Amino acid sequence: MKHMTGLLFFLALLWWVLSGYTKPLLISLGIVSVLFVAFVAHRMDVVDEESHPLHLSLKLIRYWLYLLGQIVISNVKMVLIILSPRPDINPRIITVRTAQRSELGKVVLGNSVTLTPGTVTLQVEGDMIEVHALNDDSAKDVEQGTFDQRVPASIEEKS
Repeated sequence: MKHMTGLLFFLALLWWVLSGYTKPLLISLGIVSVLFVAFVAHRMDVVDEESHPLHLSLKLIRYWLYLLGQIVISNVKMVLIILSPRPDINPRIITVRTAQRSELGKVVLGNSVTLTPGTVTLQVEGDMIEVHALNDDSAKDVEQGTFDQRVPASIEEKS
């Protein structure tokens, strides 16, 4: 029930933020549409701890801010490499062990690595992640495992 309430709240907030309507008729239609979507999700049995991880909400926002900062830093590094007369390019493929136990954690980690310029996740298998890095600096960042340590999906809390 907690997950369904969270889904209803999230859908209603998302509808209101994206639409911006404040007229009673439009708000009531939005409520009806949110209730219908929640009903269909409940009937399909897709609302559970993994599809709607309420316990990660605040941690996920902090992680998104961290990820956004890393994306900006990596973009600046890539611009400097591109504009350099002698670009520091030494592409290589590295394989690193991940601490993620859940599938969600592995997906978030792989996507985070791919979103930062200079690295691309090639494969995630078991507890290993294979990454293509553009240079030694990008490879070092992946090998240090800062994303792996910060991914909030690695915390497996019971709801």
